[in-house]
Amino acid sequence: MAAEQLIKDSSSLSSYDAYFEKMQSRKKLPRPLQEILTNAFSDIPVSSFPQVPRGKVIEISADTSVADAVKILSECNIFSAPVRNPDKGNSSDWRDRYLGIIDYSAIVLWVLESAEVAAVALSASSATAAGVGAGAVGALGALALGATGPAAVVGLTAAAVGAAVAGGVAADKRMGKDAPTAADKLGEDFYKVLLQDEPFKSTTVSSVIKSFRWAPFIPVSTDSSMLTVLLLLSKYRMRNVPVIEIGKPEIKNFITQSAVVQVLEGCAGRDWFDSIAAQPISDFGLPFMSSAEVVSIQGSELILQAFKRMKEKQIGGLPVVGPKKKMVGNISMRDIRYLLLKSELFSNFRKLTVMDFVHIIASQEASKVVPPITCKPNSTLSSVIHKLASRSVHRIYVVAGEEDEVVGVITLRDVISCFIYEPSNHFDNYFGFVVKEMLE
Repeated sequence: MAAEQLIKDSSSLSSYDAYFEKMQSRKKLPRPLQEILTNAFSDIPVSSFPQVPRGKVIEISADTSVADAVKILSECNIFSAPVRNPDKGNSSDWRDRYLGIIDYSAIVLWVLESAEVAAVALSASSATAAGVGAGAVGALGALALGATGPAAVVGLTAAAVGAAVAGGVAADKRMGKDAPTAADKLGEDFYKVLLQDEPFKSTTVSSVIKSFRWAPFIPVSTDSSMLTVLLLLSKYRMRNVPVIEIGKPEIKNFITQSAVVQVLEGCAGRDWFDSIAAQPISDFGLPFMSSAEVVSIQGSELILQAFKRMKEKQIGGLPVVGPKKKMVGNISMRDIRYLLLKSELFSNFRKLTVMDFVHIIASQEASKVVPPITCKPNSTLSSVIHKLASRSVHRIYVVAGEEDEVVGVITLRDVISCFIYEPSNHFDNYFGFVVKEMLE
């Protein structure tokens, strides 16, 4: 059971069991059909899964700045990428070669933590701030650490803020004594402190993944089964699964939840797929959550609260709702890139409302903005899969009534879970390779 314990230590496996058991109990598929599907996926090797676009996995070096990492993810239109250790570039062992995975989830946590820590540091009075020198940075760091956490980020933030304050960036701003006021009054300078001044602009990806790793780095080998991958992506909540070839150091493939659903979309027309996908989503117990469990954000709330809510709930997106929970938009983890790439947004993000943020992005990046994708409670599974795959989105919102009230959310994870269950002892039988490699 070493593999199970390994993931338990990192990801609170008990909640995954509860999710999967609830999902399985609500499915109306005949058990023999579920067994046929599960057995079929267990016979398909990972090596048969389509390669990533361009045939090469996009990797990001650990010494890349966070700002540059965001640019790479954005330009390549990907949510995450493996992080390569530049000091072990010639190693033939993947455990040395890769440090983990960087994604927008980790970056969101970093941005929120950084902004709050900087605001705490800046809440010192002008007189105290003006006297801050290199020797006083530690005091700011201690204050921020006690308030918010990870030393790796706090140290850099406090140093950057301390250097900026000592240099006069904040001295003339008549800062209030509370953190939000201090941050708000900094405006463009706050953005400069966080992202452009040394040493913070040199904050690297390695610092972020050490403090904000969202999930463990769990690769599979090319001869593993697709059932293993589907379980990792559904029950065990991995957003991506690296594929390695035994004896070779590079990541051979990078399978994401989105890629799997796109492959399922390509199965349309096959009897086994059509017989399942033609059924209404209610036959699969979708959506798995009740209307009361849907986590949403009001358009009038601050964008800061939207990202904080995603952080607290560990979810990748939120529906933006108006009166009576009418769907008016959506916000996702990936949207954090706009705060980091556009100084005019970041400098005011503590006052920016969700709808103002959405409208600004829509006016500047119309071609990149994906409108909220919705379906009805009686929609078929095939229509849901088609919308998710064709729009390359991670979730679809279930709306009902004349007001299109949001009554549920269906994620990529939920869709993948519809097609499989976990056979007895599968964890031990199929994950042995990963554990053996990690523990050696």
